Parts: sequence; structure tokens; C-alpha cells
Amino acid sequence: MFTHKKELQYHATPERPDALMARRLQEILGGQWGEMSVMNMYLFQGWNARGNEKYKDLLLDTATEEIGHVEMIATMIAQLLDKAPLSAQEEAVESDPAIAAVMGGMNPQHAIVTGLGAAPRDSNGNPWTSNYIVSSGNILADMRMNVTAESQGRLQVARLYEMTEDKGIRDMLGFLLARDKQHQLQWIEAIKELEAKEGIVVPGTVPEKYEVSDVTHTLYNFSEGEDSKPVVDGKEAADGNDFKYIKNPEAMADKPVLKAPPAQLHSTPPEK
Repeated sequence: MFTHKKELQYHATPERPDALMARRLQEILGGQWGEMSVMNMYLFQGWNARGNEKYKDLLLDTATEEIGHVEMIATMIAQLLDKAPLSAQEEAVESDPAIAAVMGGMNPQHAIVTGLGAAPRDSNGNPWTSNYIVSSGNILADMRMNVTAESQGRLQVARLYEMTEDKGIRDMLGFLLARDKQHQLQWIEAIKELEAKEGIVVPGTVPEKYEVSDVTHTLYNFSEGEDSKPVVDGKEAADGNDFKYIKNPEAMADKPVLKAPPAQLHSTPPEK
């Protein structure tokens, strides 16, 4: 069960309208690494967790927090669009070419489609899609994805912070930077626990006899140069085995020759 409080989780009030910044903020709302993505990802990971109440609770704690982040950013976008309708911008453009250059990056959908409100879309108007989220049923694999998502999200928030001098926007972004850091750190702690129980490699339940063991722990140099060699050369892998490095690896199988297709498929016949 979810409930909603009318107060925001944190401040989300800009100093002044800024339609261009509103468009930019759409990226951390409905973009691939935005708050809608982590919100839905953590919700489904939590709902799909089976018999792991500690991690389920952790995921749903954070997922519910992310719902509040979506509301904060949507509120900020709406206020950035307040008193900045398309007609006002068009008048400014006509009077000052410099303003025209600044306003050229606004999202017209904010005026045409959403009535000066936020939308579940990225900064270019592409709709948010559930293809952005991962919920595999393997909590260790999912937690590693969560660290990636928070890393990319924090990176984008940091870049947006540098794009504005508005103290109100920076205050909200500063809050998101701090929370993204916390989320990375908590997922890393969960990963440590899970790795201690399940091993470093995911999934850890695959019997070794399934693997072609003589190619495990080998870095093949398939590109020009040997700049990658120091990464593994003379080192032990996280699972306790030694790495190998092979330059110019040879093919392990013969050239494939496929059979001719049936005539009723009308494919191009092979040369004789």
C-alpha cells in the first residue's frame, strides 16, 4: 500500500522561470538514467524478490523515496515553465536575437502538450520506456545494475548543476547528488554481502563443468596494441585464479559451411 503526503521530500523552487532548464531537467526525470527509471527498477526488483526480506525492504525503501524525487523534479519543471509560455518567448525572440539563441532549445511540447508541466519523457521528448529497467530475479546482478544506474544518474545531475547558477535549482540538485551517493554506497554494501555468500561471478550457481575451463581467466588481445595487458598481466582474479594474457589469439574452430536452403524458400543458391 502506498500513501501520498502533499509536502515535498525536499525543496524544489527555482529563483526564476527558465524554459530551457526545464527541458534539460526532463533528462533526469524521464531519461534512461532518470528518476523514473530507478523508481520503477527498484519497485519491480523489490516486488519480485523471493524470500529475501532484507534486500526487498531495502529496495522498496529506496523505490518509494524515488517516487518523491520524481515529484520534486516534476514540480521544479512546472515552476521553471511558470510565466514562460511559448508566446512570451516568441515575443522575446522577435525583440532580441541573443535571446532567440538562448530560447532556441526549449521544448515546445511543454507549451503544446503538457500545458507548462512536466512529462514522462527525456530532454528530447522521447517517451520513457520500461526497456530502461532491469529486474532479473538475481539480486546480486540487479544490485550491480543499481550501482550503474545511480552512477549515471549522479553524473547527469552533476552536469546539470554546472549548467545553472539558479540557487533554487542547485539546492535541489545538491540534494539529489547526496542521495545518489548514498544509494551507490548502500547498493555496494549489499553487493559485498551477496558476493561473500554467492561468489564474485554472477550467477554463482553455474557448475564449473558447464564452462569451457581453458578459456576462463584469459584476456584475448583482439585489438591493435598491448595497452590492456597491464590490467591482468601477472595478476590474480577476484575469484582467486591467475589471469592469462594472449596476444593475437588463433581461431579455435574451422570455417563454417552452411547447407543449401530448401528450394521453396527461394533463397540465393550457393555457388558450385
